[in-house]
This record gives sequence, C-alpha cells and structure tokens, in this order.
Amino acid sequence: MTLFDPPAPLAERLRPRTVAEVVGQSHLIGPGKPLTRVLASGRLGSLILWGPPGVGKTTLARLLAGEVGAHFIPLSAVSAGVKDVREATAEAERLRGRGQRTILFLDEIHRFNKAQQDALLPHVESGLLTLIGATTENPSFEVNPALRSRARTLVLQALTQEEVRHLLDRALSDPRGLPGVSAQPEALELLARLAEGDARRALSTLEVAASLADPVTPEAITEAFGKHLPAMDKNGEDFYNLISALHKSVRGSHVDGALYWLARMIEGGADTMYVARRVVRMAAEDIGLADPQALRLCIAARDTVEFLGSPEGDLALAQAVVYLALAPKSNSVYVAWKNALDAVREGETLPVPLHLRNAPTGLMRQQGYGKGYAYYFDDPEGSFEQDYLPDGVQLGLYAPTGEGWEARVAGRWRKLQEAHGEGAEQSEQD
Repeated sequence: MTLFDPPAPLAERLRPRTVAEVVGQSHLIGPGKPLTRVLASGRLGSLILWGPPGVGKTTLARLLAGEVGAHFIPLSAVSAGVKDVREATAEAERLRGRGQRTILFLDEIHRFNKAQQDALLPHVESGLLTLIGATTENPSFEVNPALRSRARTLVLQALTQEEVRHLLDRALSDPRGLPGVSAQPEALELLARLAEGDARRALSTLEVAASLADPVTPEAITEAFGKHLPAMDKNGEDFYNLISALHKSVRGSHVDGALYWLARMIEGGADTMYVARRVVRMAAEDIGLADPQALRLCIAARDTVEFLGSPEGDLALAQAVVYLALAPKSNSVYVAWKNALDAVREGETLPVPLHLRNAPTGLMRQQGYGKGYAYYFDDPEGSFEQDYLPDGVQLGLYAPTGEGWEARVAGRWRKLQEAHGEGAEQSEQD
C-alpha cells in the first residue's frame, strides 16, 4: 500500500459480506421477517429503501442482489441522468438474453425529477429491471405515485446505541478493521451516543480518532467527531417534524419542550426567518385573543431576526417562544375563521343586502344602495337592529374562550349578541 494507493475507508472495509453480518434492521431481517421471506421465495420485486443516513441501505441492496444471483448496476441520482438509465436498460437487455436478471440500484432516488423517475416506469413494469431505490426522504412526497405503486417501500431504522457499539467492537477485532488498536470503553460509549444511529459516521470517526490516540480516548473521539450538529434535513420530513414538535410544545404550554425543539432547529441550520414566520403563526393560531400582545411580540421577534441575523437574533426567537408557551391559549379566532371559510365555500353565494352596499354614485343611491343603513354613531339602537348577513342567513362562527384577555371581553360579546337579537339563538346552540 502506497501514498497513492490508500486503503478503503473503514466503513467500506467493514461492509457486511452476507445478510447474517448486517447489524440492525431486525424488523426486516431474521426468522419470519419480510426480507427473509422474500429471499426464501427467490422472488425479489422492486423496493424503495427509506431510512436515515448510515443505516445500511446500499449494503442491503448489494446483499439482496447477491442472494438472488442478479447483476447489480449501482447509480446515484445525484450525478446520473436518463442517459445512464438507458445504458443500464441496454445492459439489462443483453443480460436477459443470457438468462441473467438485473437489479438497478438508484441511490438518492428522490434527487430524480418526475421525468427521470417516469423513464424508469416501463422497464420496471416489464420486469427488465428490478429497481431498488434508496432515499433519506419520505417517498410519499419525493417518489412518483406510479413508481411507488410498482415498488414495495421498506422503512429502515437508525441503529440503536447498542448496535453502534457492537459495530465499533467489531471494527477493533475484525482483521479488515483496525486490528491492534484499542479504545477506552467510555470512548466507545461516547461515540455510540454521538453517532445517533449512523454507522458510517461512527466508523469514520473511530478511524480518525485511532490516528490521534492509542488507546482511543473520549478526548480523541470529541476531536475526531468535530462539532455536533443535530441531524436535520432542511427541506424534508425531519424538518417539519421539528416544526410540529415546537408548535405542539408551545400549544401545550411546555416551556422546556418549546426551547429544546427551537434549539434543535437552530443548531441544525434551519432558516431562522422561516422559523420566525412559523412562530408568528403560532401566536395567531393558538394564543389569539387570550393575549393580543403575543402577536405583536412575535412580529417584533421576526423583525429582530431579520435585522440582526443569527446568532444574535436567535435570542429574540427564544423570548417569543417562551412567551407563547407561558401565555393563555385561545384558538377561537382560528376556529371562527375556519367556520367562516366553510360557510362561504359550502353555502350559496347570496347578494350583499342593499343597506350594506357601497353607494359612491347618485345612480347607485337611486337603486337603493345604502338605503336604510343605520350609522352606529347617529343611531346605535337602529345599528344593532339591522341585519349584517345575507337575507335568511344565520351563523354562529365565533365563540370566545375563558382564557386571558378574551375572558374579560366574553361578557361584552354576549351583550352584543343580545343587542343584535342573537343571544337566545346562541344559548340554544350552547
């Protein structure tokens, strides 16, 4: 081995050679499990392997091809295109003439656009290609429905800390790994935790740490691992799951949960302006009129993020999130607005009553526009007696809660209903 012929990375050297060597995915591999049954039948159909990085998607695809004796063509959707797919199908055609089946492995399949994915359809449909696609993104969003319907989706899970630790022990004992290198148990425990289920990252870090210290120490692991950034795909399911967790923690008035999920997003590299916009939405949706100041404070936090950027503006977001979590909650306006939209979308389109119409011209006034309108400041009593909805329409869209500021105005709301002649009807509904 020379400087110009370096060894393969540790993760590549330790790639499992048989299905039995695979660590993790016990829900798919083992007695009576889905992949085991498929291999036993000898009928391997197209698959979509969905899971986080470093859990063995590529390894599993290679092993499956070997188990069924198929020719394996690996492509990466990051660099491949329709031309590469054509070449793969031409190769598969030649091999089929010799009785050889072909598995096309397409890594990062979500990087293929709709047209590129559609180019695979006829070959998968005809059975010329058995497609195994690998993706870290939710196939429901990133893989065309037509392609999904022709492939079985299998969900791979992040490795547990125990499974990562098992891989690390194997790396230190396997002749293909790091024979002769030792590591302190606490160093391996630290790495198993930091890796967050990513076997590739765990093995790569161990290889670097082994060049820094022997035996490998926790300090060497920390240096080799670098800055710990929480895993987060900025445009994928993980990102929206974090937003969901933040929103639900705020709604549930759990301050620590709200701060934790916010920190996960910021440290994961989320667009702080996007997070700020979502925080403003939380103020309108879940705090509402229980604390009208919440929306104003969140707008100020958004302006601060825009003005200062990150990390200086992050503190303003944290302040807003804590305020929202502590604030009384009301979704009455959110519900009322949804009710209003439903009433408009599902109801008949009725004309605006004449007395509520705008009358800027003499001709309009001659036609009765604005006639009979009771101006509140001139005729409060008449103002309450007139109708404010289309003829024959009765609605009960808004209902204040007993939270915060809204509880204080609930009495006025009831008096207004009575003044409009709606109190009795609402009481019957309640």
